[in-house]
Amino acid sequence: MERVQCMIKSMLKTYNMTVKPIKNEEDYQNALNRLEIIFDAKKDTIEGDELEILSLIIDNYENEHIPIEMPDPIEAIKFRMEQMGLKQKDLAEIMGFKSRVSEIMNKKRKLTLDMIRKLHAALHIPTEVLVQEY
Repeated sequence: MERVQCMIKSMLKTYNMTVKPIKNEEDYQNALNRLEIIFDAKKDTIEGDELEILSLIIDNYENEHIPIEMPDPIEAIKFRMEQMGLKQKDLAEIMGFKSRVSEIMNKKRKLTLDMIRKLHAALHIPTEVLVQEY
């Protein structure tokens, strides 16, 4: 982070840019608006450098102020199944009985630790997602 701050200060001085830290929602919206304006800037130009710096500042603000929640375990399973072209019958081969899969997908039964391990191995869904309450 210190390296990034030094780079930003150096570029601001060199190119006389007016990029400012994001301190609140209004600053954040202004930064996003400016980013949209210079989004197609060419690399190694003043606007290209401003784009790079602004992107770093926005990313830092978002990481600190806009947490990304983990998805619901069942929704994550459904999403991954769709990506892989799988049906519920395919899950039965991974987790066991077809009726059990139906109960789980309809949130009438909880995932067991063994099921979580199997789903993680077969579908590559992070265990942190699968162990959440639903």
